[in-house]
Amino acid sequence: MSEHVHTHVNGRIFEVTLDNPKANAIGAAVSREMNDAFIRFRDDPELWVAILTGAGDRFFCTGWDLNDGAEDEPDKDFGPYGFGGVSGMFELNKPVIMAINGYCVAGGFELALSGDLMVAAENAEFFLSEVNVGLTTSGASISRLMSRLPRHIALELLFTGRRMSAQKAHDLHLVNRVTPKGQVMDAARELAETIAAAAPLSVQAEKQMVNLVGDLTPEEADKLEKAGALTAKARVYESSDSKEGARAFVEKRKPVWTGR
Repeated sequence: MSEHVHTHVNGRIFEVTLDNPKANAIGAAVSREMNDAFIRFRDDPELWVAILTGAGDRFFCTGWDLNDGAEDEPDKDFGPYGFGGVSGMFELNKPVIMAINGYCVAGGFELALSGDLMVAAENAEFFLSEVNVGLTTSGASISRLMSRLPRHIALELLFTGRRMSAQKAHDLHLVNRVTPKGQVMDAARELAETIAAAAPLSVQAEKQMVNLVGDLTPEEADKLEKAGALTAKARVYESSDSKEGARAFVEKRKPVWTGR
């Protein structure tokens, strides 16, 4: 266990907690620790779903640690997959749930956007404060934000740094669920357990297909599939789990998934 990034295995679920008092900001060293955690998740076939949250009930993550930025020669090695690890792990086909327990600010908001699903406590607030501290968001974060929010709402957040409540984020379909304060991990675990009960290779194939063809026309998606780009889907139909699913259906029992 690292000093600021705690991990816990709960069955098939991999829980990552950012714990860097007082505001869960991420400097280069902490980012490298987060990279290590998500590389472990990616590479372990026994882990099927991840949850990322912040310690305490006030801060999810306030973004880049400006104490690093104020140094004459700041450490810019954020790890092989960039800030927070998961934000640049574009090949990750396993689902990641962001459990937003409090303030979700700047790079912390960008980190949350890199997940697949978001659950937020009612006291959570979202804002992109980069323009107010002389910084910018990343290109990938712009793409993610614009795909999840109406253009004019996204632009207002980017241009002004204004805050968005958890309830407003839910109303705009940015957040899947809003929970009472202190209960966000309960909701995230419930969601993760539901995902983990499904066939893992099928879930991974769905995520890969969404990432590769979700923004294409049906014709373009069909061409990409016929070209063999949807490798995770091909793996599903070659797996023992696909046979187990059919057998369990015929035998009227719950399937026992192995991820193979």
